[in-house]
Amino acid sequence: MAKVMTAKEVTKKVFNNEEFFILDVRNESDFNDWKIEGKNFEYLNVPYFDLLDGVEPILDKIPADKELLVVCAKEGSSVMVADMLEEAGREASYLQGGMKAWSEHLEPVKVGDLKDGGEMYQFVRIGKGCLSYMVISNGEAAIVDATRMTDVFTDFAAEKNAEIKHVFDTHLHADHISGGRKIAEKTGASYWLPPKDAEEVTFEYNRLEDGNEVMIGSTKITIQAVYSPGHTIGSTSFVVDDQYLLSGDILFIDSIGRPDLAGKAGDWAGDLRETLYKRYKELSSELIVMPAHFMIIDELNEDGSVSEKLGTLFAKNHGLNIKDEGEFRKLVSENLPPQPNAYQEIRETNMGKVSPDEEKQREMEIGPNRCAVR
Repeated sequence: MAKVMTAKEVTKKVFNNEEFFILDVRNESDFNDWKIEGKNFEYLNVPYFDLLDGVEPILDKIPADKELLVVCAKEGSSVMVADMLEEAGREASYLQGGMKAWSEHLEPVKVGDLKDGGEMYQFVRIGKGCLSYMVISNGEAAIVDATRMTDVFTDFAAEKNAEIKHVFDTHLHADHISGGRKIAEKTGASYWLPPKDAEEVTFEYNRLEDGNEVMIGSTKITIQAVYSPGHTIGSTSFVVDDQYLLSGDILFIDSIGRPDLAGKAGDWAGDLRETLYKRYKELSSELIVMPAHFMIIDELNEDGSVSEKLGTLFAKNHGLNIKDEGEFRKLVSENLPPQPNAYQEIRETNMGKVSPDEEKQREMEIGPNRCAVR
């Protein structure tokens, strides 16, 4: 019998840059669109239906000296192929829950201490490229850009003996379903949204506007909203504890946010440039940028977190170094990946207009993150 491997165990291999071999038995198009990524991972993609007669034809393509994981969409096919490999004399594991589980795994990483004794955590959604945050201070917590797997956040806060007081979304998300409102309803916390992104929402919320300051705990831990339109008209950044810049989908480590997900690339390119080249330029270059997404595995730090000093990004991020405005507009309107899967349905879910069941939500989110300009 083949062994089972969890998404958490695979995440540790990604973080540790381990050598690893993945046999992905999904269809070629699904594999090419989205796969488990690691800096030292090797891959073989052979659809399950090509292996029904046995795994012998592919044995010489699988190295005997590397740990082997079989992956499929939901687990079932990978169990069968892994068992066939075991019968053929190869040690193999299968991914528990398949790519469905990979898409939903969140790995909390402590990214720093706050000045008055609090802590900052980043939740890395490794299979989707989403990044969420929790600020903890003096028994209270605030969450930023939570995903729909809300138990991860509420359980983590409980482990830390922290009461969730505030939940924020930096913007109306289009690539994943927000868990912010659900967490607020469950815990009694205040739910904050930028009003310019919330004109069509069907629920009550706190207006996240320029100059807001929100206390977390009884210490001087503050979250200050920095209005920074561009990715969406209401996109808002946060400066936390004068140390961290939570940039939402405006600025990433290796790229910048796309301004087209509401069909306004031409209109919003100027807003995006103004935010990045003027508003962010006025901030301290020592701020540590922590975005809402990462695009490629190379953006992960050694501990698995995703962050970089603002000054370093102004020196190295190509999107921050385009002097000609016309060239910048061309980059952000023409150099775009495909739209996220079901992005309009996801926006409507985050507005409260539709309430798909859990399996439908899962289907809507499947696939890679596509929030950045390439």
